[in-house]
Amino acid sequence: MKLLYFAWVRQQTGVNEECVTPPNHVNNVAALIDWLRERGPQYARAFEDVSALRVAINHELVDFDAKLSKDDEVALFPPVTGG
Repeated sequence: MKLLYFAWVRQQTGVNEECVTPPNHVNNVAALIDWLRERGPQYARAFEDVSALRVAINHELVDFDAKLSKDDEVALFPPVTGG
């Protein structure tokens, strides 16, 4: 699974993107975020307030209950405003 981090999520994690192999029980976005929090203090900070987080799977905005597969590209970013 490829993870992409944008804006303050990238600043907190310290990485732009990474390829990960989460455990089998990580089958939706909420479980992925819970697993990411356990990876270290920078991830715990980045995913502390998920109300300020948006997620896209394979370029499509999704909710936190969206199912994941090992070949997905998951983007994590703050809400975006137009202008």
